[in-house]
Amino acid sequence: MRFDMNNTVLRQMFRTLARLIISACAVALMTACANQGSAPIAGAEVNSQPAYVSTQSVLPSWQDGNARSAILKFISDVTREGAPSFVPTEARIAVFDNDGTLWSEQPIPFQLAFMIDQLKSAAPSHPEWQRSPAFKALMAHDVSALAKNRKELLQMLSVANSSMTTEEYDQSIRAWLASAKHPTLHRPYTDLVYQPQLELLDLLRANGFKIWIVSGGTSEFMRTWVTRAYGIAPEQVVGTQEKLKYVVRDGKGVLMRQPGFDFVDDGAGKPVGIFRAIGRRPILAFGNSDGDREMLEYTATGPGPSLALLIHHDDAEREFAYDRKSPLARFDKAWDEAVARGWVVVSMKRDWNSVYPGPKAAAAQ
Repeated sequence: MRFDMNNTVLRQMFRTLARLIISACAVALMTACANQGSAPIAGAEVNSQPAYVSTQSVLPSWQDGNARSAILKFISDVTREGAPSFVPTEARIAVFDNDGTLWSEQPIPFQLAFMIDQLKSAAPSHPEWQRSPAFKALMAHDVSALAKNRKELLQMLSVANSSMTTEEYDQSIRAWLASAKHPTLHRPYTDLVYQPQLELLDLLRANGFKIWIVSGGTSEFMRTWVTRAYGIAPEQVVGTQEKLKYVVRDGKGVLMRQPGFDFVDDGAGKPVGIFRAIGRRPILAFGNSDGDREMLEYTATGPGPSLALLIHHDDAEREFAYDRKSPLARFDKAWDEAVARGWVVVSMKRDWNSVYPGPKAAAAQ
């Protein structure tokens, strides 16, 4: 099965995947070797009017500090009727990146781990792969060999994750999430959502915000689990769009997955995806890397009040530490822009009392 490598979108996505795969193998090798008055608060979910109670009970996993205060002040400002900063409910749009913002993303984005497992599962049906230098390099975690054969590896990944209906792919995602565990944290991937962010999502919903995920991951992968994990409806996911083809199979109309991508929702693509899917400029945006910079810029430069936030992963003890020089999810240009523009940089180490939900909370999600 072949596809057009001259397509700009494909080249961009494949370059990104290649960097992530090679970075992941490098990590695997190294591992082997080695409070302001009254404010809105989360409670029973409402669709219009905010709920007001003491700030002491809100965002319990957030430390008192500049980040928490900025969030509470912003929500109070935009929901206080009669205030110059008041924003009608229909315009209270919040957008969140997913990988590294709502759940972890190291040593590689979890969707990429799934795609690699799909490749391994498909290998028996493709005996020709056993002779492939790229496949051999992936199985051996040979970083240098992967770098030399990445185009072939990406072709195999594309084949392994296509030629099936969307319903069949949906079931494969669900089955993988039910059994797969993080390679170093040894917990199901859906346990690795951030507890402070779950509290923030609840707080925003309680105050009339509509929340959208805007991610470089594919919509199809995220829509299978976001409602259970975050309480966000599948139709409120904006992601990278994979190629699909409508066919009739056994008398039933189905969508077949094709190799490649129609749209990459990352970097400058995020504002485009937001406009196409939402049709409104957000007033709150939350990300964690340079891939989110344009989304925050688009939000922060709109008319009226806005809040732009970025997570700094600086907690190697409880999660992971990476920023300016990271080969994955680099936080460099966005950090500089945050300083210049006054965006809020949230320190995972200093601003969060906890990172993940406890075992009981995770099991209940």
